[in-house]
Amino acid sequence: MPSAPDEVSLTRLLPGTWRIGATNFPLWLSGDRLSPTFTYELARTHPLALRDTVEWTTPDGREKRLVGVDRWRGDGFRWRGRGLLAVTSSRWSVTGVSEDSTIVVIRFAKSLFSPAGVDVVTREGTDAHTLRTRVAESPEGLGLSHEEFASLTWLELQPE
Repeated sequence: MPSAPDEVSLTRLLPGTWRIGATNFPLWLSGDRLSPTFTYELARTHPLALRDTVEWTTPDGREKRLVGVDRWRGDGFRWRGRGLLAVTSSRWSVTGVSEDSTIVVIRFAKSLFSPAGVDVVTREGTDAHTLRTRVAESPEGLGLSHEEFASLTWLELQPE
């Protein structure tokens, strides 16, 4: 398995908007949250902290948003919600990055409110039509086991 990106490379890699292309995370598979995106904004470089906005559309067309802060903890991030969600937190890490830095694999640890899971995300503006093929050609290179790759549900990415 490849080594995980370090704090410095994540500072350059993560800022921007990412679309979920594949997942085994139940939150995105229920049908209640469509076209999910993550937007990361640099809040501080050292120790690394990101403003984190997760957005999705409901089946009836309403837009929803979840805001939090991700703080680097040496081997991954600790997410903490804002507002009413300030009492919730979770751990996640980047376990794989494509050579061109347009595909990232994010692994979520089990938390009080959710099971462990994996998301394959693409940088907004990336051609998503070849995503499954690109990941299938080298799942280990992106930090996925064959079992994890097989567990993924591929979401339909909407053209921009």
